[in-house]
Amino acid sequence: MNILVIGEQGSLQECQEKFGDKHKYTRVAEHNAAEKSLQHNDLIFDFIIEKEPHQFKTYCKHQATVFLNTCKVSMGELIHLVGSPLGKTFGFNGLPTFLNRPILEVSILKPDQANDLKKVCDELETEYLLVEDRVGMVTPRVICMIINEGYFAVQDGTATREGVDMAMKLGTNYPWGPFEWCERIGIKHVYELIEALFNDTHDERYKICPLLKNEYLKIRL
Repeated sequence: MNILVIGEQGSLQECQEKFGDKHKYTRVAEHNAAEKSLQHNDLIFDFIIEKEPHQFKTYCKHQATVFLNTCKVSMGELIHLVGSPLGKTFGFNGLPTFLNRPILEVSILKPDQANDLKKVCDELETEYLLVEDRVGMVTPRVICMIINEGYFAVQDGTATREGVDMAMKLGTNYPWGPFEWCERIGIKHVYELIEALFNDTHDERYKICPLLKNEYLKIRL
């Protein structure tokens, strides 16, 4: 298949590692550069739709098969804002380090999309797990909430970063501790996902730790 990746170089690399070299890959950094390429690709992975949700209108004009990174904005929100796409559109977990895993985390809006999703995933030779179309999906929501709690522990002085990481790895058999995971994902993505969760749910569980917020703001200076 011809696969168009909209996003950073790291996103392209994850796609190549996940789906192999039997496909032809093209990458563009921005949506404006992608529109003229839609007709020439079999599949699009849009990693940055949350940056410019209005660009979803592009998919309302083309019969494209698209996977949208819907960790920070749901497909339901996009359709409410812009309208329904013409092609086949699925959500996926596209945060850094989450794509290149044995199981692809995906979502659909309507049950009749399930067969189309299966066909695409069969072509990509990947197993997948269907989750609800909601901000945070499942894995990103859980991991980022754990990271946020790790920041609270350090802020309160009850543990060091190294101690939090070691406790999580030994106690839960996680491959990385919260702060190691935050570094791999990127604090920008962690902060923005938790912020999106809080705005969506107003649940106190997703209230951002001030220490995490302060570190996020520093990287934006």
